Amino acid sequence: MDKKKLALSAMAVLATVSLAACSSKSSSSSENGTTASLKLSPTFNNKKATNASATKNSTLKLAEPNDSPFQGISDQVLSTNKEDADVFAPGGGGSLFNVDKNYKIIDGGLANQRINRKAKTVTITLQKDAKWSNGSKVTAKDIEYPYEVIANKNTTSQQYSADFNTIKGMAAYHTGKAKTISGITFPDGEKGRTAVIHLTKVTPAMKYSGNSFIWGTVEPYEYIKNVPIAKLASSKQVRKNPIFTGAYKLDKVVEGESTTWSPNKYYYGKTPQIKHISINVVSSNNIDKAIQSGKYDFTVPGSVLHGTDYKELKNVKNYKITGQPALSYDYFGFNVGHYDTKTQKNVMDKNSKMANKSLRQAMMYALNLDAVSKKFGNGITWRANTLIPPIFSKYYDSSAKGYPLNIKKADKLLTDAGYKKRNGSKWRSDPSGKKLTIYFGAMTGTSAQAAEYQDYLQQWHKVGLNVQFTGGKTMEMNSFYSTLQKPKQSSIDVYAAAWGVSSEPTPTQLYGEDATYNMGHFVSKKNTQLMNEMNSDKAWNDTYRTKAFKQWQKYMNEQAAVAPGSFSYNWVPVNTRVKGFDMGPANNSFWSNLSLTSSSLK
Repeated sequence: MDKKKLALSAMAVLATVSLAACSSKSSSSSENGTTASLKLSPTFNNKKATNASATKNSTLKLAEPNDSPFQGISDQVLSTNKEDADVFAPGGGGSLFNVDKNYKIIDGGLANQRINRKAKTVTITLQKDAKWSNGSKVTAKDIEYPYEVIANKNTTSQQYSADFNTIKGMAAYHTGKAKTISGITFPDGEKGRTAVIHLTKVTPAMKYSGNSFIWGTVEPYEYIKNVPIAKLASSKQVRKNPIFTGAYKLDKVVEGESTTWSPNKYYYGKTPQIKHISINVVSSNNIDKAIQSGKYDFTVPGSVLHGTDYKELKNVKNYKITGQPALSYDYFGFNVGHYDTKTQKNVMDKNSKMANKSLRQAMMYALNLDAVSKKFGNGITWRANTLIPPIFSKYYDSSAKGYPLNIKKADKLLTDAGYKKRNGSKWRSDPSGKKLTIYFGAMTGTSAQAAEYQDYLQQWHKVGLNVQFTGGKTMEMNSFYSTLQKPKQSSIDVYAAAWGVSSEPTPTQLYGEDATYNMGHFVSKKNTQLMNEMNSDKAWNDTYRTKAFKQWQKYMNEQAAVAPGSFSYNWVPVNTRVKGFDMGPANNSFWSNLSLTSSSLK
């Protein structure tokens, strides 16, 4: 997932719910940060000869582990969960750029990029033979239109943040004061190959795919231009008959269940070798048996398998386990405000139930995340210590402690802040003496996840906090996120969730003042300042930029409005008949490089 931020589903949740996808825990950790106890490779180096007949005539069968139907939004600009990105992955997601192993943008993709710091411009030029899967040309207008969709006042996209205001005219368009974005121009016309983005500043993040300043995908303007932006996510162009720029075209989508694919004859890149691909949603209760019985070639890279799955599948016959540190993390979020739809900004509510920092810190110190990771993670997941995952080794603060178990400290924090047991009650009341009930939101997932959630509740009860499930039970994924994404809600006070993050770690789109993904609504001048420092002029000096990231991690740990839960491997069991499998970021032709050595799954 190198383009955007996404919420994960319950399957991705193991101790906290991952980004609308799922996650797990691991076994090795310490108070000074945690580390993975396993070493996995992103590549399966299959040396068997390709079977041309099998590659041409067989179907590559993939599984998408998830306990809910996928929503079916194929458009990267509009999609909000990882499952949709996964089931439409063979279409390429409209990705503009190729990247190296560090996600730095390089030439050779659908388009090339040139940054001019002096002129404060970014120029994006399409390949001459860039086409959509219906045969129409990819144009400069297709580069520009995502910005219109993202920033439109009536959009359902959740990708907008203040970082986009570095584009001249973007703020005026976003507020409805302008009908077009003046800062995006077309030297050879809208139907040409080049778009120039004029900026108030050029930032170091722009060198990397997935940054929050320059959008990394195209939109098929001619194909969707007559659909009102507010209705685009529910349109047939997005849900039933989407078109793509990647190696494969969509043949059929069964709503919420599966997608099937065949080669896109208009693809600009390497010709795909496999003639048919199917992707099916498989529940967490069935995924292990499905792999063990050889029903699928592999799970979609980026989808979520837990540590409990790894225990079952690590030695499965005819499969190779591959993996790399995930572009994701599980976290705990606290509801501390609301989203003002008029100003389109998040607002802190000083009187909200979870506004007290000591309460939030105490709830985190009460949890035994190390023990949960050890029990369920099996080396695949481990306790997180910051909100920057370790795959970003340059910016990740390995010295941060995060929140290891400390019941004594949790008790003291609560008592000192006035959360005391009164009149013989077993539960603490709030500082004003009023009854305190805290509602915990969590997505329905595996039996291991259910056990984790119960452990959280028990730990909170140990320190005298009356924490209960919202509605008395776990929530279906779509219901969970629809509740959190309301501008104002009081059903969920604390929640376990996860983020699938983009391949450039600036967190503005997740935690910015105007970020719609900021579902807990934490806002402060200090937070804004620290995030801005990550892409200031001084941040072109990488030492300075690294320091800015580490200062932000320290600050967010102290505030505990969003607290780290777990890190994990993104791991995939790959059937030994698959050849050319490499999930590393530098493999920009992932789908085209796949072939088969046998016609049958074993």
